[in-house]
Amino acid sequence: MSTLQAVLLRRAQIVHIDHEPATGPAAGDARTAAGLTALEAELLARGHALTEPLRSVLAGAGAEALADTGRGLLRALDAQLGADRTHMPLFRDFPASVPHDTLALYVDRVFALLLQRPEQPCVLCGTVGQVHPVAPCAHLVCRSCWDGADYAGCPLCHRRIDRDDPFLRPSRSVADQGVPSAGPLKLLVLGTSRTADAARELTALLARATPLSPQDRDDLKVLLAHAEPGGLAWLPEDVPVRETKALVLGTLLRDGGPATVAAVRELLPLRLTTATDVLRLLCVWSGGEADLLRPPRQRGLPRPLRRELLGVLDALHTASLVEDLLRHRAAWLRAAELLHPFEQHTRHPRAALAFAALRSTDVCGTGPLARALSATAQRHPEAVALRAAADGRARIVPRTWAGRVEEALRAGDPAAAVALLRQRPGELVRRLDHVLRLYGGGELAPDVAEALEQGLPKVGPGALLGALGALRGRHLPSARRVFFPRGAVTRVHAVDEARPALAGPVVERVCALLEAEALRRLSAAPPFEVALLDSALAALTVPFTEHSAAASLVAVPRGSTLDLPEGDVLRLFLHWMEPEGERVDLDLSVAFFDEEWNGVGLCDYTKLRFGHDAAVHSGDLTSAPAPDGATEYVDLDVLALLEADVRYAVPVVFSYNNIPFEELPDAFAGFMTLPGTGARGASYDPRTVRQRFDLTGRSRACVPMVVDLAEGRALWTDVHLPGGTGLHTVGRHGDAMGALGRELTGYFSSGARVSLWELCCWHAAARAGEVAVIRRVPGGAAELWRYGRREGEGTGAFAARLRTAPPDFCEPVGDAHELAAAAVEGRHAFVALLEGAVGVRKATGTVYRLLPGAVDGCEGTVRVTAGGLLSALA
Repeated sequence: MSTLQAVLLRRAQIVHIDHEPATGPAAGDARTAAGLTALEAELLARGHALTEPLRSVLAGAGAEALADTGRGLLRALDAQLGADRTHMPLFRDFPASVPHDTLALYVDRVFALLLQRPEQPCVLCGTVGQVHPVAPCAHLVCRSCWDGADYAGCPLCHRRIDRDDPFLRPSRSVADQGVPSAGPLKLLVLGTSRTADAARELTALLARATPLSPQDRDDLKVLLAHAEPGGLAWLPEDVPVRETKALVLGTLLRDGGPATVAAVRELLPLRLTTATDVLRLLCVWSGGEADLLRPPRQRGLPRPLRRELLGVLDALHTASLVEDLLRHRAAWLRAAELLHPFEQHTRHPRAALAFAALRSTDVCGTGPLARALSATAQRHPEAVALRAAADGRARIVPRTWAGRVEEALRAGDPAAAVALLRQRPGELVRRLDHVLRLYGGGELAPDVAEALEQGLPKVGPGALLGALGALRGRHLPSARRVFFPRGAVTRVHAVDEARPALAGPVVERVCALLEAEALRRLSAAPPFEVALLDSALAALTVPFTEHSAAASLVAVPRGSTLDLPEGDVLRLFLHWMEPEGERVDLDLSVAFFDEEWNGVGLCDYTKLRFGHDAAVHSGDLTSAPAPDGATEYVDLDVLALLEADVRYAVPVVFSYNNIPFEELPDAFAGFMTLPGTGARGASYDPRTVRQRFDLTGRSRACVPMVVDLAEGRALWTDVHLPGGTGLHTVGRHGDAMGALGRELTGYFSSGARVSLWELCCWHAAARAGEVAVIRRVPGGAAELWRYGRREGEGTGAFAARLRTAPPDFCEPVGDAHELAAAAVEGRHAFVALLEGAVGVRKATGTVYRLLPGAVDGCEGTVRVTAGGLLSALA
């Protein structure tokens, strides 16, 4: 399966058939029918099923073509689910064979390691002739004390043992018994045109109003290679996110053919509208990322391109140009070595002036460059100044807009700050809390209200919704503030709340303005006949900091909560492979806390069993050589943990010997659900995998989620603990994990982030006059509530009624999903669901769902991601 096919399969469950239909006796013969049955069985074992159009095409493909397509499809699905790796924990008969006394096991290992001698009886059991070295560590292991049918690694050091070492014997592990707790079934659909399907996915990524995740960026590069040839007509006039725009232009400029490169160069003066756009382009051109977090070593520029980029910089407003260069000073100093701005100072005087301010260039000489820079500086006093030094030299120094704003804020002059901030509405929104605190009082200041009314239409979706979430609880008392500093991986920083609360009327007025702006933008989007919403979307947050989100099987927005499977066992898993020549020891661990976030225990390599087997660890493998790598499991029995007075469980992956995740050729983790009854083996069943995510970045400790056992819910965090030196363990980071869990659960439960439910209600109220809502009721059932826009009712009032008011009509008790499907069948609809269990067969419009289901097979609809729901706000 090609890279493009793998991307389309993962993003949209689309399968393309390369083979022509079989003819003659090969069409529909017994071999093909048997092969199709076998393929469907294999797909079901991986949680996938064929839609009827795809099944019909495969049935007519012939046996050889079917086998070829099936093998490629299964390989791609196994790679998604992590089932293409060898998964064998240290104790191969896990969980049954895991020792109950971890300390006794440790003592035996130490005695055998320190006292065992070749040609001597075993120091533990006294047996003669059973002590032999194992490969590759050469530790002396007694075959009587240590069971080669159970251990997958050396019993003393826990490094993986060579496959052909005689110590290893066939495993006695039992097969899993009971009905697997399989996740939702994913439907595979037939693709008709690779070009059209790739273009649709590419268009959706380019329209995304938030920065792309690493996985989305990789997909974008693949899709760009298959964009329509013959020009850039497919490239939209506006790409909302500057990082995405730079990634597209830089990739095409670097990897495109001569015609593509020429077309891109013509677009540069129109599409690069800030100096930071140029810097992002240079980073992508040099093989780096457009986020500027880790600028790469600069790659040389052709002279014509260098002149064109200097021309783009020279055409920008001088004050903005100077300020943008200062914002990324170190990266621009390196870029200046490529651009040589002073060589073209007569042709591009403003660009040369900006770099002179960046370098604090001395212009007291009499040379042509010094005279030209001095003259240009005098023409732009709003951007730079000439400052005389004590030694008589004169240097060009910047005068920035941001500096003037800070001066006004420090001086306690909100009017002056607002006068400046209204020039840049995005900054006004980001600093709005500070401005409102300076004004004080119980009413919104008129100049702030006017600045917001005029500036909000120019504010990006992320800043708009971020400000709404941050401000709407500011009239309430709060003890802590939580920050998510920008970086390649997401970390959390919390401090005591020292800001005074804002007045309730001020908060209400500002939030009304922010929400009204969101509704205004959505009202301009194409309308729908009907909207179908799922009230369970209230548990999901609008995406933020996606640029650091881990590549995952299910794209859960950070800060969202999902229900745990009732009565089942949660199996956490970790798999990694170390680079050649370097040993890497990753550890999967879980810390347990009570109601008040006091530590009550842990389950890791130092304590393999917790609380009467409420948690069981599969053993600590300390190396992961290719090709098998290493796997660790932790089984969590939810009911048993509750009986052990555990409220919160916090899983974490540590790099014990401090090797960053990004240096590993392969590393991922996740969780699956297993039945709470029956024997459990150590097998890796892809049907049961609920989440799988990559471990990446310069991080040594990842906390993917916080599990609230009492509520039966898991908070998806995808955050990393601070780095450092030394050996990483739960014991070292336990207090930090408790503080992290407490801060994050408090922050996300406070409503500081806008939910997808709110966003979808705005979509529905602004774009449809008829809305159906699936509402959960006690006992696990669901009802279908119906709403209609009333005569003279404004969009804001309709949106508020959808979120909080009783329905106009409630369908009689029955199958809510079946009624919901009937409500949108054959219509132009906006559909937003937590689980895609609504079996709509044919409709047009837009569909969002977090978890797959029958709605994936609906013909005529376009599926969007959570980030895609923000596109209409761009």
